[in-house]
Amino acid sequence: MAAEVDAKALCQVAVRVAREAADLARTVRDQSVTDGAVNTKSTETDVVTAGDRAVERLVRERLAQLRPGESVLGEEEGGDGALEGLRWVVDPIDGTVNYLYGFPWYSVSLAAQLDGCSVAGAVVEPVSGRVWSAAAGHGAFLDGRRLRVSNADRLDLSLIGTGFAYSVARRTAQAQVLGRLLGQVRDIRRAGVASLDLCAVGAGWLDGMYEVGLNRWDWAAGALIVAEAGAELRLPQPGSTDGLGDGMIVCAAPGIAGELTDALLRADAGRV
Repeated sequence: MAAEVDAKALCQVAVRVAREAADLARTVRDQSVTDGAVNTKSTETDVVTAGDRAVERLVRERLAQLRPGESVLGEEEGGDGALEGLRWVVDPIDGTVNYLYGFPWYSVSLAAQLDGCSVAGAVVEPVSGRVWSAAAGHGAFLDGRRLRVSNADRLDLSLIGTGFAYSVARRTAQAQVLGRLLGQVRDIRRAGVASLDLCAVGAGWLDGMYEVGLNRWDWAAGALIVAEAGAELRLPQPGSTDGLGDGMIVCAAPGIAGELTDALLRADAGRV
């Protein structure tokens, strides 16, 4: 698949556009919040700011200039749902609640997918300026430094990331799963940004992560980065019968991937 496109060239575009978008996200943040330009989507806790919309518009405009004629799927403006061909997938601000509060842990995530599979991607942190990137078959990098997952080989000594849904009912169920898992791991981290959780596994900052209910724009770039860094990765699988449900993503260092999957199955995570 990767041989059908120039993945490295697509990665360069992703990095260039995501960097520009990150600059915009950072500069408009104070105005968008103090002006009250904040709305909600699925629930009252699921927020969207003027910054989200402005950043996605910028990404679409720049891609139209640099890659004319290619479709774009974005969190705020939607897009073509077909998986065939080359399509860009953008989360203009992943971690909008953090962005709203001024918590400096959010990202711009941009990936190129071919027939629904990520072949290039970039995740840029507006506050720190860090750039995570990957091209299929060419490795994953943080600011030019090659990434590699941790050497973890015991789940009870592993640091695991996760996230929670906006729905109260689903969050309650996720908390029950977490309670069953907590005694089997070193500790849990919940930062509120799925793309950066995936990148953190790729860097060895986390040994693994799992989450249910993510959308394609949440994981399209980060999943490629963590896979290219050597993690074992399970993406959401429509119609899955493996016991983890069809909406769960799981990734981990190879030494604990099987243990983490088994622990999630015992915790009944697939029912969340």
